[in-house]
Amino acid sequence: MSLTEADLAQLKGVKLGRILAKLGKTTRERVHEALAIQKTRKVRIGQLLVELGYCQQKDIDAGLAAQAGLAYMDLSPSFEIPNEARTALTVQSVQAYQCVPVAFNPASKKVKIAIKSPDNFRAKDDLRQLMGLNVEAVVADPAAIDALIKKFFSKGEVVKDVIKDLASDDKFNKLSTGKAGASIDLDAAVDAAEDNRVIKLLNMVLMQAINDRASDIHFEPFEDEFKMRYRIDGVLYEMEAPPKQLGPAITSRVKVMGKLDIAERRLPQDGRIELQIGGAPVDLRISVLPTMHGESVVMRVLDRSNVQLSIDRIGMRDDDLELFKRLINKPNGIVVVTGPTGSGKTTTLYAALAALNDIETKILTAEDPVEYDIDGLCQVQVNHDADLTFARALRSFLRQDPDIILVGEIRDLETAEIAVQASLTGHLVLTTLHTNDAPSSVIRLVDLGLEPFLLTATMEGVVAQRLVRCICPKCKESYTPKEEELMELALTPDDVRGRSFYRGAGCDNCYRSGYRGRSALFEIMAFTDEIRDQIMKKASTNILKGLARRNGMRSLRECGLLSIYDGQTTIDEVVRETLAEED
Repeated sequence: MSLTEADLAQLKGVKLGRILAKLGKTTRERVHEALAIQKTRKVRIGQLLVELGYCQQKDIDAGLAAQAGLAYMDLSPSFEIPNEARTALTVQSVQAYQCVPVAFNPASKKVKIAIKSPDNFRAKDDLRQLMGLNVEAVVADPAAIDALIKKFFSKGEVVKDVIKDLASDDKFNKLSTGKAGASIDLDAAVDAAEDNRVIKLLNMVLMQAINDRASDIHFEPFEDEFKMRYRIDGVLYEMEAPPKQLGPAITSRVKVMGKLDIAERRLPQDGRIELQIGGAPVDLRISVLPTMHGESVVMRVLDRSNVQLSIDRIGMRDDDLELFKRLINKPNGIVVVTGPTGSGKTTTLYAALAALNDIETKILTAEDPVEYDIDGLCQVQVNHDADLTFARALRSFLRQDPDIILVGEIRDLETAEIAVQASLTGHLVLTTLHTNDAPSSVIRLVDLGLEPFLLTATMEGVVAQRLVRCICPKCKESYTPKEEELMELALTPDDVRGRSFYRGAGCDNCYRSGYRGRSALFEIMAFTDEIRDQIMKKASTNILKGLARRNGMRSLRECGLLSIYDGQTTIDEVVRETLAEED
């Protein structure tokens, strides 16, 4: 029985038994019999009808599809996907969304895809956004879809092939203006953004970057070339570079996806794309910046399924973890996490909030931007255009009856003073700063204009952190470091006698870098009465550091040494990310 759109609209949301009876797959009497049995067994009605021999599994699948308002398609073993449909989606899209294109009209850009379950509704929305297609979804047997993926989509085009095809098309030369802010043929820009090959290229780049765990994707125009690079574990890798004339077409496509103004080429723009790839939620934050030779685009990849929000999984050693838990469980005070951009401060703070997040605790955050949406937290996005600054948000927080407040960053005296006020009135305040280590955070706050007596009354501790790359487990090998390497860590061969050192030889698993993944190094300075006394005397950073280390603080360099001895990272990484110790 072939169902029309009107039929599907009538069946949507109706109980499965009634749908099956209406479709002629079984009778009402048999459904009532199954329902009577269901009262004594916790089994789904569809499973019972199959067990009783009243329906086949594909009948149940068709009924569930109709219940979701979708048609069911019977893909026989002899089904052949038409040639035009095979090129409608990239191999990466097919594999990521576990669907197959079964029909495609190039003129109307309408593609019909077969999905394994009505629950995969995001495939339709995401492919519409990623590929710019009008997508119709039907449900089919999962085994049949797997067979078609294996037959038609096990090997696909590579980026190089798509670039070669695009490079031979002269129409993209119209867009190559070469200068920022130069006028552009808007019709040509829209046409380029809608070109199926440009869409396919960008889709392949995005999928590859996400699969390779990239944190950022860069599209960069230069005088004679257009580069595509992505950042993995803090390091940029270059991809196959398209010809320079394709740059504006790629940029225009990104703007269309991010709902940005395709005609505006003189001002920076920011946008966002939300996707569901392979069942995992992924946010793409888009930043477009006019440069000398065109628009530079950076897409920040926020894989929300990948973030480690457990405080036990952020990489702290047992003693540091115990100290950190003590700091964030204080009833009031300020705890600062410090480090350069991209050092994992946000992840540490989110992990702390996840540990503190319960039904009895009101948590408010002011962030720029809100990177991850966390259940149970009231999160505020700072908006400087609307004059919603950290200070203004924080002032409003105090009237919202919070227990814990997160301030994304203390950038000025006003924000610092309100954070202190919040702490003095019985709130725990978590925040970040940009300093080299934990002790220098104190001097930074004093330099902002905060009075030392307010600091000593409110500060509970400072956590400094860095991210170092981990040795790839697939190509990890032991070696003996040269004396010059040891000298960079102020070590002698006698200091390390009997210890093992490791490095990555380089393999396909780690893109020949020898590294895969990152771990954090921590330096935690808990405030004691002695440290507070020295702050009141306006002591230097070195005095505070020496006192903190005598009280048990492990420096970033010392934490790095322990990671080296544990075989997690290399000497080069620790030297690159930490400062040498000063006596």
